[in-house]
Amino acid sequence: MKTHPRSKLSVCLLLFTMLAGSAARAQDKPPASAPPGAPEASAPGFVYLVRTDLRDVLGGPVHWDSRQWGQFGIAMAGIGASALLDSTIRDHERNRHSHTADQVAKDFEQFGEAGAFGVMGTFYVVGLASNDARARSVGADGLIASVISGAIIAPVLKFAVGRVRPRDTEKTFELHPFSGNSSFPSGHTTEAFTVASVISTQYPSVWVRVVTYGSAALVGYARIHHQAHFFSDVTAGAVLGTATGLAVVHRNEEERRKYVLMPVVGPHGEPGVGVALSF
Repeated sequence: MKTHPRSKLSVCLLLFTMLAGSAARAQDKPPASAPPGAPEASAPGFVYLVRTDLRDVLGGPVHWDSRQWGQFGIAMAGIGASALLDSTIRDHERNRHSHTADQVAKDFEQFGEAGAFGVMGTFYVVGLASNDARARSVGADGLIASVISGAIIAPVLKFAVGRVRPRDTEKTFELHPFSGNSSFPSGHTTEAFTVASVISTQYPSVWVRVVTYGSAALVGYARIHHQAHFFSDVTAGAVLGTATGLAVVHRNEEERRKYVLMPVVGPHGEPGVGVALSF
């Protein structure tokens, strides 16, 4: 997946804003997420969350139980089943060039690259301006999850699998590992579903899920329509992005709830604040 100048600029601005916010709070692992009625504590530092997520999310499979391995097996079976449709869907989209299809693909494809970082940056900036911890969390978690899924896992898989893109072959399973061919998985789709899963987990309403996952699905459609990926590439990207986004959000929520500020009253009625620790 090519990185456009707009994408690089969005990433730099977002990183600068996040690190500036973390420096202003001047803590690497401070309190987080106070319950209703309690004063809000500072969120864990961005650098701390990155370090923790890289360790725990990337190393997660080492600690999976039988249920999690079962879910992984189901996901792999789904990707394998989607590959049965690769040829049919590729041929259909190769010959479909209506104005509507072309415009939809063009409009939504950007949300798998620069547009995704624009969405995350908007959430974070609005969160800073309005002191909205949940909006800030979308920006922070979205960027961390994007680094893990889109900058680490997906590129490694692309390089190792070496699947040739549909626009460059008549076959559906032409693989040249470590050759630079990079069809599997779809990086745009991975990014889109990473951001969609983060937003929909932080804002768990039906309409948010419809909008976010629907937009992510259209990013996948755009990549198929432009003959950049097979259907199974897009399916794998959707699974990878969703799984990573969910893992990062849930992991970071645990960190934010470890330290909670609670209002307390002293023996002579004087007000104060206590810190509740969870282990």
